[in-house]
Amino acid sequence: MHLTQLNQQCLLHLFSFLDKDNRSRLSQTCVRLREVFLDPCLWTRLHFSSPSQLRQDNFILGPSLRYLTISWHSSRVQQVCNIEDWLKSSFQKDICSKHQGLVTDFLQQVCHKCPNLLLLSLSGCAHISDQDVLSVLQSCPRLRCLFLENCVQITDSVLEGVVTYGSNLEEVRVDFCRNVSQSGLQRVRESRPELRLKAERSARMIPDSHPEERENIRKTLQKVRLFS
Repeated sequence: MHLTQLNQQCLLHLFSFLDKDNRSRLSQTCVRLREVFLDPCLWTRLHFSSPSQLRQDNFILGPSLRYLTISWHSSRVQQVCNIEDWLKSSFQKDICSKHQGLVTDFLQQVCHKCPNLLLLSLSGCAHISDQDVLSVLQSCPRLRCLFLENCVQITDSVLEGVVTYGSNLEEVRVDFCRNVSQSGLQRVRESRPELRLKAERSARMIPDSHPEERENIRKTLQKVRLFS
């Protein structure tokens, strides 16, 4: 099948992966793609797959944005950014410092410019905090879908925000978020039984702990071995 044979929705979805300049260039290749470029719905979707795309500032944020996806699936995220801060070496902290505020700064722009957002999907964003997501929930009251995957700093505070601020939310996913607890998920289910809530592995992962907590566990295990 030729690209121009795809329907309008498919083409709009494909355009969502391109920045402003590349969308413009593609639209110049034929009349059909030019029509897609001129479609008012074009800037309703944005999809980012690397930190460099956020740095380029080659996109348009505005009230027309409805669907936003930021997915970082890289070895750097998995091997460095997801490590607890107190366990990171100086070299690892230096790597994180180069991009740790990127998504936070971008989401702040979304809060100010995109009040009509309907879907937010964040995957592999290791440096976003509860407050980043809570700000979006407060600033985008029409939000219907919130998808969080492998966002290691997200805790039950976001789940509390879902209940407090997410009155229009229809579906929430918190997959592989290790600091989300079973009790937090249960509170959402009890408070919002109509909400479609999914949490793959989140409440069954080992949560972060502070160094002194790890030391206490180590001493306890030593005592158990000594008297066993």
